[in-house]
Amino acid sequence: MLVHSRKAKWTVWAVFFLLFLPLFALPLLVVLGASFATHWSSTLPSDLTLANYRAATRGEALQALTTSLVTALAASLLALAAGAWAALAAAALKQRYRRIMDALFVLPVAVPSVVVGLAVLVAFSQPPFLLNGTRSIVILAHTVLVTAFAYQSVSAALTRLDPAYEQAAASLGARPAYVLWRVRLPLLLPSLTAAAGLCFALSMGELSATMMLYPPDWTPLPVLIYAATDRGALFVGSAVAVVLMAATLLVLLVVSRVRTRASYR
Repeated sequence: MLVHSRKAKWTVWAVFFLLFLPLFALPLLVVLGASFATHWSSTLPSDLTLANYRAATRGEALQALTTSLVTALAASLLALAAGAWAALAAAALKQRYRRIMDALFVLPVAVPSVVVGLAVLVAFSQPPFLLNGTRSIVILAHTVLVTAFAYQSVSAALTRLDPAYEQAAASLGARPAYVLWRVRLPLLLPSLTAAAGLCFALSMGELSATMMLYPPDWTPLPVLIYAATDRGALFVGSAVAVVLMAATLLVLLVVSRVRTRASYR
């Protein structure tokens, strides 16, 4: 911590808790409390039960969780491949062309996600690329939305990469492909895993574009949460939301372990 005096440290911690508790912790605690409740007419929930979680881990909810995991995993891998490739290509360009590349990849996150969903729907609703009503269009939309974060993460890592390793490998006769696979990508592995985790988390929570595109047999969990709360099932919707958060955090913990091992490699 950059603050050295005891009084200043206590002040910083007090400000942190005053901002963190009402803005971040309290809403999550309310959702967690509602997930165990059947009634909430006073300060605290009443008639605690696990029935909400039984409903949130069976049938339609379990299928929606599987759909979200598959969609997020596929979109993250596609976004990581496209974003990393584009970042590596942009690093070899002149500054003017690199700015154009940056603008193109930032564009999907600079506009509302519902606009991206509409653009994907219009673009892929006619032959020869007729994807409307399929699972692929949902994965494609998620990929478009999260690729920018993979691109930015890898681009930032490339600017910090010491070129001496690549120059040493090239001076020993290594070909560009060998330098890429054996030198650059291993050095970028911590950034690649961090980008994959960020893309996965963003895809798991995506709702706006998904609402415009998802077919009836491919309903992600955020859509199910919205549907449950819209029809008044707030407590079941809260339990489903907690399941969504737990699944996302579990995958991010796994990715974090991989990133830690990659950092010490």
